Amino acid sequence: MKFRWTWCLPLIASLTLAACGTTGGGGARPTGPSGPAGDAQSLTAYHWQLKQAYTPAGTEDQSWFITSSSGKGLLQLDFVDQRVVVKNLCNVMSAGYSIEGQRINVTRTMSTLMACNDNQLMMLEQKVGRILPTAKQWAVQLGQGQEAPRLTLQFIDGTKWQLDGKPTAQTQHGSAPERIFLEVASQRTSCNHPLIKDFQCLKVREIRYGDNGVKTHTGPWENFYSEIEGYKHEPGVSNVLRINRFKRQNVPADASSYVYVLDMVVSSAIEKRN
Repeated sequence: MKFRWTWCLPLIASLTLAACGTTGGGGARPTGPSGPAGDAQSLTAYHWQLKQAYTPAGTEDQSWFITSSSGKGLLQLDFVDQRVVVKNLCNVMSAGYSIEGQRINVTRTMSTLMACNDNQLMMLEQKVGRILPTAKQWAVQLGQGQEAPRLTLQFIDGTKWQLDGKPTAQTQHGSAPERIFLEVASQRTSCNHPLIKDFQCLKVREIRYGDNGVKTHTGPWENFYSEIEGYKHEPGVSNVLRINRFKRQNVPADASSYVYVLDMVVSSAIEKRN
């Protein structure tokens, strides 16, 4: 059995960016939430997914929406530790940001360096990397009842994005997470799940690292009866994952006491059979 390692540590490099068009679709949402305006903390409380985009002339712009062959979802922004992180592109892109009232200042984007076989997605990534540092104004309108909050971002050239918010795990669970690392084996395994017949468990082991990044501990392989939010297992590929583990407030019967949320894929290994 041979392995080819593809590293996804947050190596960063400035992007040389060019404007490119893409095709796809996103449904128009003519009305926004009816709740009060949000403050700067509301930026960090939600995952923001792009729902509408407009050209500088005010017409709806579909070029920010594509049907990705890799199964990526809508463009998503997360505001974490004074950085805005862009997900669902080929790479994870990020930039520093600061808020001054309703103004937002975004630094040059940085990115991981994973290869991408989806040309449309790579073109969209380049387009996002070019426009993001030109953001100039933001506004959050909170929802009422079942309404999702809405983030509006406006850019220097007049382009406008409208993004709907989904609560982050920390917002949902009301406490800071514990950071852990799990290695996930390349294949699921049969296991005796108390609620699901013929369940296939992930097989995992805990990894620990010292402050210098050197591995200090590798635990035994164990069946993992839960799922990891944000992680989609691909058979034949093993991964080391950085996980945010949250303590559940109200634990359902026969459920885990923890919620596991993917923070980052640290490394991947593709299993090759002779």
